[in-house]
Amino acid sequence: MTLFKLTLWALLLELVKAHGSQDGLTVQTSTGIYTGLIDPDNNNVKTFQGIPFAEAPVGKLRWKPPVKLRASRQHHYVHRLPANCPQYLLKTRSLWNTNLSEYGIETYGQLRYAGTVAQTSDEDCLGLAIWAPIGVAPDAKLPVAFFIHGGAFVQGGVDSAYLNPSNWVSRSQKHIVVSVNYRVNIFGFPNAAGLDDQNVGFLDTRMALEWAYENIEAFGGDRNRIMLWGQSAGAVASDIIGFAFWDDPLASSLFLQSGNAVRDFSRGDNALQTNFTFVAKNLGCDFPTDPVAEVECMQGVPANLITNFVGQYGDNDTEPGLFFRPTVDEKVIFANYTERAKSGFIPKIPALISTTANEQASFAYPVNNLIAGPANRTALDALTLSSFVCPAFASRNVRALNHLTTYRYQYAGNFTNISPYRWLGAYHAADLPPIMGTYDRHGGSTELEVQLSERMQDYVLAFITDPQNGLSNLGWAPDDGLSDGTLKRFGADNLVEQTVRSAEVDDPCLGVGVYQSVFA
Repeated sequence: MTLFKLTLWALLLELVKAHGSQDGLTVQTSTGIYTGLIDPDNNNVKTFQGIPFAEAPVGKLRWKPPVKLRASRQHHYVHRLPANCPQYLLKTRSLWNTNLSEYGIETYGQLRYAGTVAQTSDEDCLGLAIWAPIGVAPDAKLPVAFFIHGGAFVQGGVDSAYLNPSNWVSRSQKHIVVSVNYRVNIFGFPNAAGLDDQNVGFLDTRMALEWAYENIEAFGGDRNRIMLWGQSAGAVASDIIGFAFWDDPLASSLFLQSGNAVRDFSRGDNALQTNFTFVAKNLGCDFPTDPVAEVECMQGVPANLITNFVGQYGDNDTEPGLFFRPTVDEKVIFANYTERAKSGFIPKIPALISTTANEQASFAYPVNNLIAGPANRTALDALTLSSFVCPAFASRNVRALNHLTTYRYQYAGNFTNISPYRWLGAYHAADLPPIMGTYDRHGGSTELEVQLSERMQDYVLAFITDPQNGLSNLGWAPDDGLSDGTLKRFGADNLVEQTVRSAEVDDPCLGVGVYQSVFA
């Protein structure tokens, strides 16, 4: 290429950067210059898709803690959401891969129950996406919602229809949303004897938070008003990294939807670290006396082979089960969060803690009668209590020991365009579409549903903006652990909201009364 052409190309690039800077679509960060785009669904929102926050965890970096990106001034066009981290599409039917598939990752034509690795997943997946008002100035200092997706630590990603916050940002024009990927299943939680760190998926989320803290002000955000927010497994992750970095949380508040750290972490035969070795042996990495060599060998095995082996083993209902889940290591995950909280090792920031009324319903799949629903609702209610309601109650209690501000709500809405079967009610994750503003994807929204969504969005925005007093200024009292504590109930009895005694929800955890999971 001639010197003239090189000079012309450089000039054109500078013109593009200048134009992008004027409309806010080009932003300089510590790791590069990124040009986003106007959101295709809302022209008053700009989005930066697929910004990496760590080195690609491939080769020798597979199963290692995320590696921080070096400083750079390289220019990138970030117009595509990051690849989902390696995950398997179960062939076993469930509500999640049939009727409720929009909570999962986009597959773009691949069957949601394909029984193979997701074609939209890739090991180079440690990226995030940002949504901001189109006209926001770099010095606007807007509050930031930092979102971590759920998926039982085996699936999920930024590229998910129901988890797209564009509509909420469009309506608000007063906040920014960041959504992040992290490694899941065997890639995020290997529990291998040859590794020093077993919970690298959680470390991914912390590094993403560090990137956001360092760079969000270039996008018009306020680094001192970041709400660390997750749903389900993402809520567990949010709480865990809050506890792990309790003296430097970076976030100013927590929003824990249907999940938290105050629970037991099942380990099964992973306590002996046999699962990773079993996979390694079956994929040609048989080093029974050398766990380091085992890991090094596995770092050379194609990710798709690993994903398919683990996924198909589970799909075939092979016993014993082969699980790769968060593991107590006393570095990132601790055995007793109640004791840690009593000792003061807890982030001193306000929290919003929530559950849905019928959490466990979406994990049932009454294949013989989807219309009528599960026969044993009592058993489902018991699981809703043990897996969701009672851990939320326990989290409130450990926070009360430290005199921390805690707001709570129960979502009880039952709308046909979100809950395709009446018996599902306010199932696990049903409160995400109202907050994200994605509830009308199928149309048919009622006026009550619209009002409920707007009310919930406004409340969450008030909490991000002023975590200590934002909600109380709107008449929502914190639940301080006293006998007269209250919480908000959304969507029950054809009402947008009600204020109820928290004991009405929590007492069954103490063996008092009967838990109510379905409302009119």
